[in-house]
Amino acid sequence: MRPEKELLVSDVDGHLDKSDYVFLTNYESITVEETESLRELLAAESAEFHVVKNSILNLALRRREKPDLKEHLSGPTAIIVGGENPSGVAKVLKKFFEDKEKVEMKVGILGDQAFSAEDLVKLADLPGLEELQAKFLSLLNTPAQRFVSVVNAVPQSVVNLLKAKADQGGAN
Repeated sequence: MRPEKELLVSDVDGHLDKSDYVFLTNYESITVEETESLRELLAAESAEFHVVKNSILNLALRRREKPDLKEHLSGPTAIIVGGENPSGVAKVLKKFFEDKEKVEMKVGILGDQAFSAEDLVKLADLPGLEELQAKFLSLLNTPAQRFVSVVNAVPQSVVNLLKAKADQGGAN
């Protein structure tokens, strides 16, 4: 391989090292200003947007033994990598694409599994990590609350019965 090409592959390799996921997009119709705007939005999730050459990306993915995305590597391709929250990045991309109606998701790799554009939209629709943690804590707390309610119900019933009896006795 020519040294120039090896340098480009190692550059893409460096981008792929930044996360366990990579999302591929078609950036064909977005302007430079919109690209900068997308980069700023992605930076909030510690993610990056890089324009890559399809053949170079294919070589870098093959070296890593990642799923074959060759059928999706046509036309202008940009990769989104970085950060530890692929769901949050997918949310940013989905909102940006819906707002601009220009850019499209091609495909993504999460771990060692390829995901279609539809799967990435589903990933974007998942609740965020903090919301999932709150729901999990709520689930853990619910049985304890119900147990306390059941334990408290028996004495409360006895008290109500005694009060009703006392009220009835006072009326006689």
